[in-house]
Amino acid sequence: MYSSVQVYSYSRCSTCKKALKWLDEHQVDYELLDIVENPPSKEIIREAISQLGSRKPLFNTSGKSYRALGSESVKGMSDPEAIEALSADGKLIKRPLLISKEGKIFVGFKPYDWEEVFS
Repeated sequence: MYSSVQVYSYSRCSTCKKALKWLDEHQVDYELLDIVENPPSKEIIREAISQLGSRKPLFNTSGKSYRALGSESVKGMSDPEAIEALSADGKLIKRPLLISKEGKIFVGFKPYDWEEVFS
């Protein structure tokens, strides 16, 4: 799907910093994308929902953008509305969001899952 690993990250996110350090330590080449300035496209969001089986894991439930919307509002969204919201506001998305060379999408930093892909 993609020629290199893509990582959507936020510079002030401590989890993102840990994830990038892990990638560097494991000598994984990646393209770094600012999730706020360049949020994932609707197509990527749709694919993530398909792979994850739900849109719920994509939402950064501890973030300001999510709290501003409110959990009930998010739960009440249709899938197209949720895709629109996630693709419009990168801070709504759980970070980091990584897309492997094979097109597998990971949300959040789980070293064990990443080990399986990059070992």
